[in-house]
Amino acid sequence: MQATYAGPVKLVLFDVDGVLTDGGLYLGPSGELLKKFNVRDGLAVSLLRCHGIRSGVLSGKSSEALDFRIQQLKFDVSVTGRLDKQSAYQKIKQDLGVEDAEVAYVGDDVVDLPLAGRVGLFFAPSDAHAMVLAKADHVMRARGGGGVAREVAEHILLSGGLSLEQAYQPLMEGWSELHVVQ
Repeated sequence: MQATYAGPVKLVLFDVDGVLTDGGLYLGPSGELLKKFNVRDGLAVSLLRCHGIRSGVLSGKSSEALDFRIQQLKFDVSVTGRLDKQSAYQKIKQDLGVEDAEVAYVGDDVVDLPLAGRVGLFFAPSDAHAMVLAKADHVMRARGGGGVAREVAEHILLSGGLSLEQAYQPLMEGWSELHVVQ
């Protein structure tokens, strides 16, 4: 019998630069060309999905590279180019029908602070800004771009009553049907 996630989190939102990436920008004469993402974080989105937890991006920046990654991972929600994260968050909650206590957010910089204390769980990578580290409910071991999303996903699932093996069981059993993109 497969164990079921029993935690309160129904949606995990990720900032991008400094969380899903190391915060570096690869610029050319036409603007941002590339972003470096960690393959472990791609698997984290699939891991959350197979336990019925939706995920999304709430980023102050936008780029074609980010749009490509969002489509590749099939995030449930995506809001980019919005520095006013509080109003964007309100709309996401309304659209998805979730309460603050059911949302986890992962941010690294001062633009993310309006969501601290508002969402059910506020996570930060280990190299986040000092003000963010002070407000975070949980500081991850990983640095931005170093598998933060994977660590957050595992933390949520283990806190929801699963062992690590139980958390990964449905993902590993459904490789072909999930079409996991890393």
